[in-house]
Amino acid sequence: MGMKHKPKKMVLLLLGLMLTFSAAGCSSNNNAASGNKGNDKPANTEATTAPATDTTATTAPAASADEPGWKSDTSPITFDWYLNFAWFPNKWGVDPTSQYITKKTGVNLNFIVPAGNENEKLNTLIASGKLPDFITLGYWEDAIKKMVEGELVLPLNKLAEEYDPYFFKVSDKDKLGWYTQPDGNVYGYPNSSSSPADYEKYGDTYVSNQTFVVRKDIYEAIGSPDMRTPEGFLAALKAAQEKFPQVNGQPLIPLGLHEFTENGNDSLEGYIQNFLAIPWEKDGKVYDRETDPEYVRWMKTLRQANQDGLLAKDIFIDKRAQMEEKIVQGRYFAMLYQRTDFASQLGTISQKNPDQVYIAVDGPANTKMDPPELNGPGISGWTVTLISKDVKDKARAIKFLSYLNSEEGNKDLYLGEKGVSYDTIDGKDQFLPEALKLMNTDRAAFDKQFGSSFTFWMMQNTNITDQWKPESVEPYKQLEDWTKGKSINTSEFQLIDPTGNSPEGIVATKLKQLRGKTMPKLLMADSDAEFDKIWSEYLTKKEKEGQATFDAYRQTKYEENKKKLGM
Repeated sequence: MGMKHKPKKMVLLLLGLMLTFSAAGCSSNNNAASGNKGNDKPANTEATTAPATDTTATTAPAASADEPGWKSDTSPITFDWYLNFAWFPNKWGVDPTSQYITKKTGVNLNFIVPAGNENEKLNTLIASGKLPDFITLGYWEDAIKKMVEGELVLPLNKLAEEYDPYFFKVSDKDKLGWYTQPDGNVYGYPNSSSSPADYEKYGDTYVSNQTFVVRKDIYEAIGSPDMRTPEGFLAALKAAQEKFPQVNGQPLIPLGLHEFTENGNDSLEGYIQNFLAIPWEKDGKVYDRETDPEYVRWMKTLRQANQDGLLAKDIFIDKRAQMEEKIVQGRYFAMLYQRTDFASQLGTISQKNPDQVYIAVDGPANTKMDPPELNGPGISGWTVTLISKDVKDKARAIKFLSYLNSEEGNKDLYLGEKGVSYDTIDGKDQFLPEALKLMNTDRAAFDKQFGSSFTFWMMQNTNITDQWKPESVEPYKQLEDWTKGKSINTSEFQLIDPTGNSPEGIVATKLKQLRGKTMPKLLMADSDAEFDKIWSEYLTKKEKEGQATFDAYRQTKYEENKKKLGM
């Protein structure tokens, strides 16, 4: 702390004085906050009366496990918060919700968002050895292991023990257990996470993000065909293209997919495999789902689509931002896509041309026509948030994280400030009609004007906030309802892939990059024979890159996960 050259005695004297002032300064607040009616002596008397030169370690008043720690200090502080999502558009402090939280807690946030490739930005930060105060990234990212192994992030459990035991009260012990590392510490806490216990409680209400959607007017104009078989699928794309070659003077894009990255394509991996209800394990062994004949059959169908001129060049190069533009223009006929990723665009379309909205229909299916088995919420959640070793104030950081994690923090970020975006109407806390209307019609404007409904989702816990959730309205309701009853819990298969710089982690990186290179080649193959040749070369290369090591690692992790989850 820049004090290391001062004589020891001097340091103790300074510490003693600092503690005296801080204890005296927060003594009255603390009692008020903990509802102390004067029956007990204030927890801080010792600290206040300790002589300044006492060499026994004087400590600040013990933080309470029952009281929100953030209340003990609401002086202004700004934290830098890195979000590993280039598409995140919002700034803290522009809207009334974030302003209200800053006024209440004293905490202001400065978001740092990569301009281009997320991994390049994050790797640069890691290589520099200095990270922003908070870091939020996908739970599956290799960087988590790098940050933990490089000792660039702090154990949340240690921070909580030292500064804010309330953290344990507002955190789920199953989720803490799930994220406990081999050294016994927890470095990240998830958002949007549901444990097996949550499934028992709320499972029947769970929905999935994974959908196969079509543009309603075009789909109906070609006779609402069944797209579950390869033949039906190809025929529908063809009919749409023939009947509607242009959309507002631009060529129709028959099929939209998630973006192709160096590691592959979400739509062509988990999504389509879930639509085909490909098992995650067989006879207790983790299954390499992409080797399934049902999967190969559908990859060949997409190859055929490309040969027939039904896969536009755009889909191989577009990033999410370009896709969002094209969705608003209604350029896609069908998409195998995450519904929440285009909710904002769907609202815009619905306002302008309600008959052009996208609706969920039964998409690719396996030979037996089994219903899809989509990812429901899992225990890993969606993102995890970590606190950097360089954090400018450890105590305030863990206390703010506890606040965001608590029911109070979730309510503030979800409903916003009372009287601004919500109120108690008919005895129920709910969004004000004008806020709800804007939320359902122009999400980007809503984020700036109100900032609630998880504009800031870093610690969102939907199991808490569902009690205030408004009824879903069209056009979102149809997509959501379509996934009900098709969502399954696959928690035991999460976080089983090796990451980081371990020998297995390096194998995993090579396998992912191999997949990333191979996928476009498979779709662009000139014939089924060429596809087969590329495919068998791919399987051989996978073996050479260490598939067996990868599989063994996943199997061990899967068995550990089952134990952790008490399965």
